[in-house]
Amino acid sequence: MSTQDLDPSPVGPVDVEQAEAALVERYPRLVRIAYLVLPPTLGRNRRVLTAHALVQRSLPRRRVPGPAVPGPRRPEDAVDPGYAYVRGEVLRQALIAGLPLRRRALPRRAQFPPLLPQVWGLRVFPRVGGADELALDQRLSALSGPGRAAYVLRGLERQGDPEVLRVLAAAGVTDPAAALAEADAVDAAEDDPLAERAGLPDGAPAPGAEGQAAGDGDGDPAEGKGDAGPAEGKHTRRPGDGARQTGGAGRAARVGEQGGPGRTGAPGGAGGPGGAGAPGGAGRLGHLAGAWNGEGDAYGGGSGGGWPGGLGTGEAGQGRGAGDGGAGGGSGSGGLGSGGVGGGGVSGDGLGSGGGSGGAGVVRRARGRVSGAALLESAEFDPCSLQARPTDLLRRRQHGRAALVAVAALVVCGTLLGLPGDGWGRNGAAAPSYARNPAAEAALDPGAVKRVPPTAWPGSTRQDFSVWPARGGLTGDRALLRRALAVWARPGLTVRSSATPGTPVGPPMGPPQLLFAGLVDGARVVLFHDGLRAVRYAEPAAGTAGGAGGAALDFARTDAADAVGSAALVVSRASGNVRYLTAPWVRETAVRDLLAPAKEPWPLARDAYGVTESVPSPAQATECERWNSLQVRDGSGTRLLSDLGELAPARLLWGPPDAPVDVTGKEAREAWARTACQLPAVRAHGVRSVNAWRFARQPLPERAGQGSWVCTRAETWRGTGSRVLAQFLVPSPKAPAVLAARSEGSPACGVRDPRVLAGVLWQAPSGGWYVLAAGSPDVVSLETSGGVKGRADGQVLAVRAKAGARADLDGTLRDGSRLAALR
Repeated sequence: MSTQDLDPSPVGPVDVEQAEAALVERYPRLVRIAYLVLPPTLGRNRRVLTAHALVQRSLPRRRVPGPAVPGPRRPEDAVDPGYAYVRGEVLRQALIAGLPLRRRALPRRAQFPPLLPQVWGLRVFPRVGGADELALDQRLSALSGPGRAAYVLRGLERQGDPEVLRVLAAAGVTDPAAALAEADAVDAAEDDPLAERAGLPDGAPAPGAEGQAAGDGDGDPAEGKGDAGPAEGKHTRRPGDGARQTGGAGRAARVGEQGGPGRTGAPGGAGGPGGAGAPGGAGRLGHLAGAWNGEGDAYGGGSGGGWPGGLGTGEAGQGRGAGDGGAGGGSGSGGLGSGGVGGGGVSGDGLGSGGGSGGAGVVRRARGRVSGAALLESAEFDPCSLQARPTDLLRRRQHGRAALVAVAALVVCGTLLGLPGDGWGRNGAAAPSYARNPAAEAALDPGAVKRVPPTAWPGSTRQDFSVWPARGGLTGDRALLRRALAVWARPGLTVRSSATPGTPVGPPMGPPQLLFAGLVDGARVVLFHDGLRAVRYAEPAAGTAGGAGGAALDFARTDAADAVGSAALVVSRASGNVRYLTAPWVRETAVRDLLAPAKEPWPLARDAYGVTESVPSPAQATECERWNSLQVRDGSGTRLLSDLGELAPARLLWGPPDAPVDVTGKEAREAWARTACQLPAVRAHGVRSVNAWRFARQPLPERAGQGSWVCTRAETWRGTGSRVLAQFLVPSPKAPAVLAARSEGSPACGVRDPRVLAGVLWQAPSGGWYVLAAGSPDVVSLETSGGVKGRADGQVLAVRAKAGARADLDGTLRDGSRLAALR
């Protein structure tokens, strides 16, 4: 065998879809291959489940590339690449599953029992075959895993020796030639099955086969022969056929071989004409196995009394077996002869019958023995047609009792943990206590919670959360406050918790301040503030008093909040709506739709505790059809706040970074109406305020009007992680802004660095394309390079370009320094 013969077949690349189609189409055959290659020591039930598991795990995770330079195609390469890949994976895993577990070797996945599929309460196994299947199974069990794989590839897959060696090498077999030699030993054991069954050596004459047949007393010799029958039943040899020679030990090397051709046996005598049988003796049974193409050679029937003649079988339904019947009947009394079997054939089975001379002329039909390669297709080795039997019922009953006892023990332990005391029953959904110190216990004492009186804020020098009075109808519910504090300190596994970025979620350092405790939208809600964070606890009003079934805990950072930053907190979210708890200094509340700048805001009512009516929240909307913002009026002016999915709503501003104002003017409302749909980009990011600033106006080419450039900057409570959006507004007042650039963590458009530069590819009404760019007022010139080249003095630029063009943008400031585009 040359080295070239061991190279993998040059199949092309394999897609996952192609491999899946091959696996689904040839699933029964792939499972049969895995079942045959797996070691029989696993037991039939585990072999069946493991075979299915290996096939189902054989799909590639991604496209499997083919060879860079494919070689010349061979006849055996006419196999579906997807099927060839999946079959190779099945063989590789089946060979690994047959390896023993070793202490020093890392175990492989295929060596463990499969997780899927699983069958509970039943044992499944293929149907039981006959004696031939049992004998073949015993011979295969004596082989190694590679030997079984070689036998299966040759017999079931009809592959020749070169391709078998290549497939075995690709599957990871270290010595494919040795595996093929093991398969040859199984083939050699099948050459004379009658001698194997009867305990006779090959070529030994049958009992009574010494002399010549008596016939009808005229002294003619028997016509049965050890060679083939008539020419129409004889296997025709062709050059390159590769079939095994009759009676020889040669092996087929051609792709597609299945089952050996008919072999010539020795009828009666050893390889010669049939010998005469003694009175009452018996000749040997003739045998024929049909060739692969259906043209079978026939064994001749032996002479002697009581034995039939030859039998021919063909697989393709083309050939006819014919054999010379042995002469029957012995002289003397009591002898009973049987006619030979030969003559014509039966289509599709290749079964021939014929007459011979004999005593009584009784004709018997002999059944040919099926080859081991053909037995691989039998139901004995089909793991897809299964039988089911129960498992060990007594052991299963014992295991069930043990499991019942274990469940009862778990229930008792859980009940003990839930009893009042140190467990978590009295603390609702809180986890078990893990620390014991005076400071931590004081922070969890509902009696130590800080409560600010309602008369404190008017005389205070500061207006923030520290002067909010404790409000709500449940401020005196000590059990509710205890549960809220316990869950805050030790949230259990069932608590739904959320926190804005940069917000610590640990327990309070001391007794927190109570802002609100009441019943809102079917839930008991508690709001705390500890100087750094606002914390919201909520539990369902219905159900257990412990609130373990659906408790929620939300954290938001609110340090250094001023009068506007502490004007409202979200107290409830339900069914896409939101309710706010407003500060005591808020005089009026209203709702304004940012997308409708000309529409007047409508009043928003509040109850006695300062809780507003529910309003559809834009933070949970899937489409930007309206953007409801909260408008509050205090003693110093009107503010506009927007819900961005956090406890504290963000303040909306308009103007230059060094002097922003609240969104109250017409220009500010019109600009926000076209840029509000970009606010989801900063949602749930810990945003404190959002400022929009028109930093440039630009006349559009071809007299298409005047465009505007707006920079939107979202500042966070933690001071870092700010997000900046550069947007371009076309002349149409109803068209939304186009996002030109975005950045996170950039100082652009802020107090520290109020400069910005952005560009966009714009299509004129005539169909032409232009690169438009604009910078902040301190930009004196702009230049593009790369795909589009151009330069302009001033803070705006327009250069003709092509569709899909890309360009690099740079600007020059008054001091001569360079300014890069926002990215």
